[in-house]
Amino acid sequence: MTLARLLDIRPGVTAVIGSGGKTTLLRMLGEELSEAGGRVLLCTTTKILPFPGLPCACDRAELDDLAASRLLCAGMPLENGKLTVPEIPMAELAARFDYVLVEADGSARLPLKAHASHEPVIPPEANQTICLVGVSGFGKPIREAAHRPERFAALAGVEVKDNATPENTARVLLAEALADRCLFNQADTPERWEWARRCGECLPWPWAGASLKNGAYFDGCAHKGGGGETICWL
Repeated sequence: MTLARLLDIRPGVTAVIGSGGKTTLLRMLGEELSEAGGRVLLCTTTKILPFPGLPCACDRAELDDLAASRLLCAGMPLENGKLTVPEIPMAELAARFDYVLVEADGSARLPLKAHASHEPVIPPEANQTICLVGVSGFGKPIREAAHRPERFAALAGVEVKDNATPENTARVLLAEALADRCLFNQADTPERWEWARRCGECLPWPWAGASLKNGAYFDGCAHKGGGGETICWL
């Protein structure tokens, strides 16, 4: 099973939110989908670092010049070196590309996060929203592991000094109910695989566990259905 199939990536716009590897996920999905023959655009509705080695378009003329590229990014450059929202409407981008993968919030490079009232910025054209959760944050104090720790703790029903756990993180995800499915990344050890499973099995929607840096993942829903854990390597 491919990562795109595991996450049910369909033609059109997919939004990725949360924390713990969004940019890495976009790049991996983009490479996989483009190698399979799709034309893929990576972009953001907030701010994102450019993708090393990928062509990047700022306007329609540059998109036209890159018409032969199967994988590229788009966005308006900022003074800090990041990219922000493309000037081209999302509906037009969706018409130009087979797949548009959008990073729809920020997490200050922390593994966990809760969303403020203005977040995430999910485009109305999105046919799915995937929430990434960095399980490396489990077992650490919320004030150290989570972006917007006070909000996270309030939704979890604990204090910011308390440790983030699979169960109280699940309470945050359930309270926000922002995503169609979750991917628990950074499951780089047996203990973290177990943490991913414990959190995922608290949720009513599809989920999977992954170590994207090691190219491994498992389908949590298949495991929950009794098929046993199957780890796939990308």
